[in-house]
Amino acid sequence: MPRTPAPPRDTTVGIIGGGPAGLLLARLLHRAGIDCVVLESRDRAYVEQRQRAGILEQGTTDVLRACGAGERLDREGLVHDGIELRFDRRSHRLDFPALTDGRRVTVYAQTEVVKDLIALQLAEGPPLLFGARALAVTGADTDRPRVHYAHDGREHTLACAYVVGCDGFHGVARQAIPESARRTFTRRYPYSWLGVLADVPPSCDELVYAHSDRGFALLSMRTPTVSRLYLQVPNDTDPADWPDERIWEELQARAAVDTAPWKPARGPLTAKAVLPLRSSVTEPMRWGRILLAGDAAHIVPPTGAKGLNLAVADVTVLARALTHRHRTGSAELLDAYSATCLRRVWRAEHFSHFMTTTLHTDPEQSPFDTRLQLSQLDRIAGSWHAAAELAENYTGLPLY
Repeated sequence: MPRTPAPPRDTTVGIIGGGPAGLLLARLLHRAGIDCVVLESRDRAYVEQRQRAGILEQGTTDVLRACGAGERLDREGLVHDGIELRFDRRSHRLDFPALTDGRRVTVYAQTEVVKDLIALQLAEGPPLLFGARALAVTGADTDRPRVHYAHDGREHTLACAYVVGCDGFHGVARQAIPESARRTFTRRYPYSWLGVLADVPPSCDELVYAHSDRGFALLSMRTPTVSRLYLQVPNDTDPADWPDERIWEELQARAAVDTAPWKPARGPLTAKAVLPLRSSVTEPMRWGRILLAGDAAHIVPPTGAKGLNLAVADVTVLARALTHRHRTGSAELLDAYSATCLRRVWRAEHFSHFMTTTLHTDPEQSPFDTRLQLSQLDRIAGSWHAAAELAENYTGLPLY
């Protein structure tokens, strides 16, 4: 009977979290010849079934292809050249390539990105431990920090040159930075999304963002045969209060336009969930030998489609910095990591906040506020410069 490999005890980069940020970082480091270990608290089945949206910026798809994770993306991803805005019972399409010198986005669920990266890592390395729950990080202010974790009923220690926290807002990596050394900026929104999956082909060829006095609606898709749909609802909404018929009727009412009758294609709803909306940024993204990436450092409301893309941007910048240190001995890029990422993070936070507050109806909103929203949307529809600003942010800004 084959022996179970001993848990790794030493590595250059210890990565906490086996989501897209941690897995992509491991892939980039592996290709650069830097050893690392990924610790993921959940089992593989759970990780590969976590449902997340997937609008990939041009830069994100470029990174995935460059690291060898683009085969299924190119085969199954849905390339989109724009989005549709619906407001004041009219419609306006934004043509991304025309507004951004050819940039596009791709619909490919985060779940599928994770599956692709896991398959690559298990086939080629480096080590990926499922069911490895990080307990604490110690020695972050030394040159040899340690990750203490539980795996297979026993506690272990992983000594590293650097620890990268890709373990979310409540993970141990972020908590290992002393409160006196970090600051977190947050914003909670006074509404949530009711998200549903429907076994029916999408009603529209591209994503539709709808503003109405009834609240926001988003018509999206997971695949050519599965629709992903969202409705603005009050915080603390119970999905059970939204039977299928009510959901379909509300989608139709919120996305209605006067130019032509429109009805969403209906099908069985296979999942319902309420998603709170919030923004958060933790500064700095590096303290000692701990570096934060993805949700461990920042959270954005999903209206701007920035969450996964920011995580990819973080680890792309970080992999470049660690590779530079490995090859030259210089810590210049590592020392600049936090500042480099935060410039892009705050730009994405601003864009996500703009999209959210422009398209949603605040419970305390006045008629004056609504007119301001409609004026802004009318400006986007009527001004090339305003449309280009939205398109450039949506398709992704440069890393540097």
